Amino acid sequence: MVGFKASDVPPTATVKFLGAGTAACIADLITFPLDTAKVRLQIQGERQGPMQAAASAQYRGVLGTILTMVRTEGPRSLYSGLVAGLQRQMSFASVRIGLYDSVKQFYTKGSEHAGIGSRLLAGSTTGALAVAVAQPTDVVKVRFQAQARAGAGRRYQSTVEAYRTIAREEGFRGLWKGTAPNVARNAIVNCAELVTYDLIKDTLLKAHLMTGSCPPFSVWDPGTW
Repeated sequence: MVGFKASDVPPTATVKFLGAGTAACIADLITFPLDTAKVRLQIQGERQGPMQAAASAQYRGVLGTILTMVRTEGPRSLYSGLVAGLQRQMSFASVRIGLYDSVKQFYTKGSEHAGIGSRLLAGSTTGALAVAVAQPTDVVKVRFQAQARAGAGRRYQSTVEAYRTIAREEGFRGLWKGTAPNVARNAIVNCAELVTYDLIKDTLLKAHLMTGSCPPFSVWDPGTW
């Protein structure tokens, strides 16, 4: 672009899309054991009565769950479902974060100044759309995290097999189980995260308290840089 240095050229929607997905995948690699521990704790005792579940609880606390899994199933069990998890992040985060600015500009009809209503609409739209796209990957990820890595009860052996098995045994709609509450949750979460970030960033820029390049998913505004 004439008149701009290479560092001043605004990132394209594709760059934002890929950048958000890649960053989310890196974060998922680091935090995946915590997510697996969360799932194991959530499903513990689901087929038992309250008294039985409390008496026979296998996992106690986040650290206790991680240590138990490593001891009984091996360290790799902490990353069971990682492939589906990375697929989820690349599709989910790319849409909810990478497309936020583009959707916001759509609602504001290209205006440089977006109101709180337009930001909230953009956040809820991309949050809900991301779930609609990525829900099958989330279902497979949780199924892998929930099953013990060792033993005859292991149902899925690979990510591709899991997709096929769920679609064959539960119908194609089985891959979208839990979509409605997930859409509601992530529409709210996306609004809280991105709209808050957006408003704070604009406030800092107007007060001349922040300079430098904007993040991959930020709006490039010639009037504020």
